[in-house]
Amino acid sequence: MKKAYLFPGQGAQFVGMGKDLYDGDCRCREMFEKANEIIGFRITDLMFGGTPDDLRQTRVTQPAIYLHSTILAVRMGSDFAPDMVGGHSLGEFSALAAAGAITFEDGLRLVIARANAMQECCEQHPSTMAAILKLDDKAVEDICAAVSAAGQTVVPANYNTPGQLVISGTNEGVAEACARVKELKGRALPLAVGGAFHSPLMEPARLRLAAAIEATQFSRPVCPCYQNVAALPVSDPEEIKDNLNRQLTAPVRWTATVLNMLRDGAEEFIEVGPGTALQGMVKRIAPEASAHSAAIE
Repeated sequence: MKKAYLFPGQGAQFVGMGKDLYDGDCRCREMFEKANEIIGFRITDLMFGGTPDDLRQTRVTQPAIYLHSTILAVRMGSDFAPDMVGGHSLGEFSALAAAGAITFEDGLRLVIARANAMQECCEQHPSTMAAILKLDDKAVEDICAAVSAAGQTVVPANYNTPGQLVISGTNEGVAEACARVKELKGRALPLAVGGAFHSPLMEPARLRLAAAIEATQFSRPVCPCYQNVAALPVSDPEEIKDNLNRQLTAPVRWTATVLNMLRDGAEEFIEVGPGTALQGMVKRIAPEASAHSAAIE
């Protein structure tokens, strides 16, 4: 039975995340303490006993989710035996580290660079995102194209499941697109995010992150990694870097990722990290699929 391991992105965080790993395993505790050193503050204090507002800070959220996911994979030991891996947005970095394409430390440094670059970009260029429900992808793509042609940037950002596509762009562009969605009897849900992730508006952040990616050593992973920009299995280190370089301004093709994993023989999907969002998406994409959270003894 082929196993696909999935790693969540931003939004999956919760207060107390990772404390069981820290308290229950000395190797996990060492990894958390190493992370505190690399980050330059005790992120574990915020993860284990902070407030929801603490965890919503991009500089905290992204490394916190990365740490929970990658350290959980280590804690699973021999039970972590992937035939393929994939991660949603930020989760792609966790997937690459867990599969050995990058080291735990280098992955954390990239996530820190990503979070800081995105935070700065959001502050300089106010923008937003919205989840669109009850319309097919083509209808949403046409709306985005029409609004963009009229002068406001808005693009498809996350192809999460059939009937759920997240759009991203300027505040005005997203608002206009949402209005048009409602005219077509679709549903538009504004998201509480700091900026237009996975859109051209993230280009300044992409350039900053690209320099960090280029300076990082990548290796051949233990199994194929299905990356966001192509939704296809990748093992070549240079191709992995190229895809990662494009991730911040390209859409997350999650529906295609899950379908391609199924096509390539995946029979069991295991979510590694906080929350259950990805297994829920798997069930909506392929109701017959087996999907559950990672378990540790």
